[in-house]
Amino acid sequence: MTYASLKPVSKAFDQRKRLIFIRIAAALAVLLLFLTKPALSEGSDGHETLELVGFCLVLICVVGRLWSILYVGGKKNEELVSTGPFSMSQNPLYFFSTVGAVGIGLLYGSLVAAAALGVASFLIFRVTARKEAEYLLGKFGAAYTAYIKATPRFWPNPLLYRDNDELRFSTRALRRTFFDGLYFLAIFPAIELIEYLRETGVMFPAFVTLY
Repeated sequence: MTYASLKPVSKAFDQRKRLIFIRIAAALAVLLLFLTKPALSEGSDGHETLELVGFCLVLICVVGRLWSILYVGGKKNEELVSTGPFSMSQNPLYFFSTVGAVGIGLLYGSLVAAAALGVASFLIFRVTARKEAEYLLGKFGAAYTAYIKATPRFWPNPLLYRDNDELRFSTRALRRTFFDGLYFLAIFPAIELIEYLRETGVMFPAFVTLY
């Protein structure tokens, strides 16, 4: 799947806009925690299963983002990276982040929350990815056109994987991505704390039940 009717631009996408949208989505997710509760009760088999799957998805997100940043960190918008995870997907960082968003919803114990967070993340990253693609098309021209024709836009295709013998990466970018990943992992104890406070009556009851 490739982008249709891309218009090359000379100015890189302002990542601050993406961060604003992500922060708004994160604030809504926190509000979700306080105003709702999962239909499956804490400790039930269904709830524990969703939590386990969600935790696995969050781990995949963190590891996948670190793997991706090894290849593109410090080189984004400067080089056309097409090896490693970028040989399977044009946007592996956004793919793994969306997987993490779904995982957070499952950690909460709700399929509805998982779907809502996943769709919200996908839509935000879809817009960002298109803006970035327009800049890369303007910078790399025919080479980028060939790349997007051969590489899936979002969903990775492992059959396309290829790598090179040498890998140079930015330790600064890797460190920043590692700390970003800690936010995903910190969601789990936060959810557990809210559930505990609600069960002990310290926090007000939820208004809505999510399945």
